[in-house]
Amino acid sequence: MSHTLAIENLSFRYQKKTILKDICFSADPGESISIIGPNGSGKTTLIKIISKINKPEKGKIYIKGKDIQTMSNRQLARHIAVVMQSVEPVSMSVEEYVLLGRLPFFKKYQFFETAKDIALAHKYMKLTGIFKLKDASINNISGGERQLAAIARALTQQPLLLILDEPTSHLDITHQIQILELISSLKKTLCLTVLIVLHDLNLAAEYSDRLVLLNGKNGKIYKTGTCEQVLTEESIQNVYHAKIRIQKNPVSKKPCIFLVTQTALNQKETQVS
Repeated sequence: MSHTLAIENLSFRYQKKTILKDICFSADPGESISIIGPNGSGKTTLIKIISKINKPEKGKIYIKGKDIQTMSNRQLARHIAVVMQSVEPVSMSVEEYVLLGRLPFFKKYQFFETAKDIALAHKYMKLTGIFKLKDASINNISGGERQLAAIARALTQQPLLLILDEPTSHLDITHQIQILELISSLKKTLCLTVLIVLHDLNLAAEYSDRLVLLNGKNGKIYKTGTCEQVLTEESIQNVYHAKIRIQKNPVSKKPCIFLVTQTALNQKETQVS
């Protein structure tokens, strides 16, 4: 059985600067992989390359064994769906926005959605909990609700691979957990392969099967593996240059990262003296 996603020796440069170099990893059905790393390490660039927005300098990307460079954008959109950080303002209802996910399946000279398209949109709006908002303007709902609408739109594409670029970056902790719990549930229910960019390492630890930690210096992968294998004090300090401590979450038993700030160290020294 071929992987949903396979990346082989991928490299990318921008204005002679190496952003990604010799990137290799794969992802399978029902698996969630988080891409982590410091700012400028190439996380979003990697997503743009997988989406064919950017073209790699070298290397191959395969979706179910097929090179994406041999696929049209329409063909690729039938296999992968991307949810970006925020939804751009558009003058349409939530339902109309979600139905955009069916565009890759429109036939030649088709200008309107079919009954099947509408049924799929309603199915995923209900699954994401936003069906009650279907007639509301996409611009008049909350940030968390817009992200749910973006996920519903992506799901109407019925993708093999769901890609999310920092879907929780502008949300409070309640909506962050809501979004990630939903994605975790969908991964199992729909047997999706999920590739997600996250800045919050503790959230990445809680909601990922595997992590890919980008170096940030030379464009390479620093380490890939389970949360326990990747999130070590040595790895985080080497890549992020931050003083941290790692303990197990008492509930999930996943690694939990604690900052060691200079302020806290100064207070400790004051208390001792």
